[in-house]
Amino acid sequence: MASSSKSNEENSYVGMADVHDATLVGKHCEYDYCNQLDFLPFFCQSCSKTFCLDHRSESSHRCANAGAWAERKRLAQLAQPSIGQGRTLRDKVASEKPCATPDCKTVIGTSLVTGVHCQTCNRDYCLKHRLQEDHDCKNLVPLGARPAAQFDVSQKTKSVLDKFRAWGSARREQAARALPKPKPTSASARLVAVNNLKKTAKGDDKLAPEKRVYLYVEAEAETAKAKYPKGEFFYSKDWVVGRVLDAAARSLQVQNINNQSSDERDRLRVFHVEGGRLLEFGEKVGVALQSGNTIILLRGVGPPPELIDL
Repeated sequence: MASSSKSNEENSYVGMADVHDATLVGKHCEYDYCNQLDFLPFFCQSCSKTFCLDHRSESSHRCANAGAWAERKRLAQLAQPSIGQGRTLRDKVASEKPCATPDCKTVIGTSLVTGVHCQTCNRDYCLKHRLQEDHDCKNLVPLGARPAAQFDVSQKTKSVLDKFRAWGSARREQAARALPKPKPTSASARLVAVNNLKKTAKGDDKLAPEKRVYLYVEAEAETAKAKYPKGEFFYSKDWVVGRVLDAAARSLQVQNINNQSSDERDRLRVFHVEGGRLLEFGEKVGVALQSGNTIILLRGVGPPPELIDL
């Protein structure tokens, strides 16, 4: 019944109750003395009765509640919000302003004088001063932006990068000064050298042998008083390079003020001979170094050069 009443509200005709039952097809007209069986009867939404084709209009069946359906439809339309409801019309007076030229008193933004916007200096002008040469555009600083003529971002960035690359090249050359090169040896020769190194290397005897990394440690002439003071030590694979630097500096009696000075001219760094690079303080020893490698303590070489985009 609910579906039937809903269908009647949406349509002006009555649908068949069961399309598969031939005995239920159609409905009798409810107009007095008619009672005609109509296979497609019409439903009056004013008096809620069913009629045949001849009596479907309110006037033909003398509707007892004539105009009720039209009144409900009119009230429903009035209840709907209008198209412009809730919107604020643009105030044309608020957009009025004088021409951006200081000496010009013309008011723009009106219905008669709309004004012209200059994309270069980001200002609004009257028709008389709309051209760039008329309002001296090239000498004006654009509103909301830096002056392009006085500050060229691309040129300054290029100059800074050039200086940075030159500084990086100088640091590379400085890091490579008077440093020993790795000697090309065979695998068997390296194995013998590592075995000999294990016999003479010094370190913490409590450290497990499988955790040890045996290294040749040197200090450059500019780092210490004596020229190339050397030593053979072993460290833990779990240490970081910064801890190895502190231990090596103590063993070779090299002054270490890394924790006291932020000037790179005073700071020590670790150079890996076999890798040909400066090591970061936070690198793991077991990853960056192998037994038999040589590391050198350098001062004043700056941060690792490979971090500079040359």
